[in-house]
Amino acid sequence: MKWDPWQLEFLKTPGNKILYCGRQVGKSVICAKDAGDWAVQNGSKVVLMIAPTERQAYALFEKTLNYILANYKGMVCKGKQKPTQKRITLTNKTIMWCLPTGLSGTGIRFLTVHRLYGEEASRIPQDVWDAVIPMMLTTGGAKILLTTPAGRGTYASDVWHNKNGAFESYKRFSISSETVANEREISESWTELQKQDMLILLAQEKIRMSKARYAQEYLGQEMDELKQFIPTELIKKCMVIGQSFFTSSPSGDNFLGADIAGQGKDQTVLFSVCRIKDKIRQIGMKVSMKQQTTQTTKDIIYLDEKWHYKRIFIDDGGLGFGVFSELLDNPRTKNKTEALNNSSRSVDSHDKKKKKILKNDLYHNLLSMMEQGRVELEDDDEIFRSLSCLQAEWKDGKEFIDGDYTHIAEALIRAAWCLHDKHLNIYCFY
Repeated sequence: MKWDPWQLEFLKTPGNKILYCGRQVGKSVICAKDAGDWAVQNGSKVVLMIAPTERQAYALFEKTLNYILANYKGMVCKGKQKPTQKRITLTNKTIMWCLPTGLSGTGIRFLTVHRLYGEEASRIPQDVWDAVIPMMLTTGGAKILLTTPAGRGTYASDVWHNKNGAFESYKRFSISSETVANEREISESWTELQKQDMLILLAQEKIRMSKARYAQEYLGQEMDELKQFIPTELIKKCMVIGQSFFTSSPSGDNFLGADIAGQGKDQTVLFSVCRIKDKIRQIGMKVSMKQQTTQTTKDIIYLDEKWHYKRIFIDDGGLGFGVFSELLDNPRTKNKTEALNNSSRSVDSHDKKKKKILKNDLYHNLLSMMEQGRVELEDDDEIFRSLSCLQAEWKDGKEFIDGDYTHIAEALIRAAWCLHDKHLNIYCFY
């Protein structure tokens, strides 16, 4: 690859460093090279890569493994010590670990670490850093953080701003997506077509997003206007269910909230809850990657046969309208399917017009329920990531709630609407 000037400077910089950048600038690919080269050149060491979720952690880990195989293939152990999704063992006895942090980092306290990479560092809870940093007390190892900003109060933000002078040792790198699109040199690894595609997408995003959110996501800037919508501690307080889901439903009525992939998203989420008196308890969650709407309809019907839903709340915008229509045509689901979005189209099988429910109403309903202790969720990294990424912004007297990983939250807010009106007379506050 032909590296950008800032990437070459990053590679030459020893010690602690942080990449506080916009999206798709090349953070992970340069860190993969940085990690691979260091591991090969330093024997009998431990390299740890962490991220809020397993999928995020493995993304950087996979890039690193591919880089080592392409450039130092003979260094990778084979047989019983061959690479796994969590560990790479090199012939120089250096071991590279890839681990999701969870909410507390408890599961990764067993390591002594010589080099640490924190992917999506701004999304890693403070408790995790309290568990991870002591792993390097006796090694003096370097800490490398890569992330887009997510507001003040995060560990990554403290590092970037050198809070209380505690992070003076870090070399700071900031690069925007716009800079990459405009200034990256055309080469075999960066074509003119890729450049034009990126410029077009950025132009579209600048129109679609608010100035503050665009600045955060693509310019890599912290924006005081953006506030975390659901506090981290409140999310943790609601995550009380262990890893084992119910094999049968508890006593109560079951509901489904569905967020259908579309408009650039690649994941469909079906979120099942049981309404027990004035609370809801999660009983299942199905996340599907890039599947056809006909399969999503089949999945919902299958889950309905299992859970016997009282209501199915679905986002029928975009591709979701196909699933919504198919559910209305199915005798099993037509009388229990309700559309919850910003549309004014008819929302039930009887073709009755109902006022639209604003997405903010759904989000504030969930927040209120969580504050009142009326929501019980699985202790799941992906759920935590989705809820914690939500940010609220006020613009021209209106509140906007959005995030970079909202598909689980979007399904949950629809499932949680079952407690808004026990008689299910859906209406909206204007």
